[in-house]
Amino acid sequence: MAAATKSRNALDPISPEDRDGISRLSRVIEDSETPARPRLVGDNGDEVELPDEIYRVLSIVLNEMKAGHSITIVPHSQRISTQEAADLLGVSRPTLVKLLETGEIAYEQPGRHRRVLLSDVLKYRTDRHQKAMTTLDQLTAEANEAGLYDTAAADYAQALKEVRSAKQATKRSPANR
Repeated sequence: MAAATKSRNALDPISPEDRDGISRLSRVIEDSETPARPRLVGDNGDEVELPDEIYRVLSIVLNEMKAGHSITIVPHSQRISTQEAADLLGVSRPTLVKLLETGEIAYEQPGRHRRVLLSDVLKYRTDRHQKAMTTLDQLTAEANEAGLYDTAAADYAQALKEVRSAKQATKRSPANR
């Protein structure tokens, strides 16, 4: 017999029975130091060992639910709206649309609305993060080579003040009006 999945709104409280069960299960998982693999026991008594990845996901879900957070599990093959993709990336929807139109993220438009594969959005986010980290590493290396990390804080502050003053003077000069 298939069990129906009950949908719970993020604002709906977790019932006391469910909260108690979540806490007990969470304690069992947290306290588990034995080398035995965790098992799932079915209604008919059949036992199946849980693969490590399933156990890891279960642990994450339990910790989030124990904290009162809602959980959504979505396959990477899921198509999402442009607003959902924008929210996931932390950008506006018009910015996301520009990314789609420039080909930085693939999309489909079967009808009136664009749809984006979750996997493509996650890949873009990972690539963007990796590029940012590479740039940060390069800037750090250049600053280190230039000896900027050896500069005393007061000297650095004074140099920064001088640069800002020079910029202001350039803006005020008659040639720039």
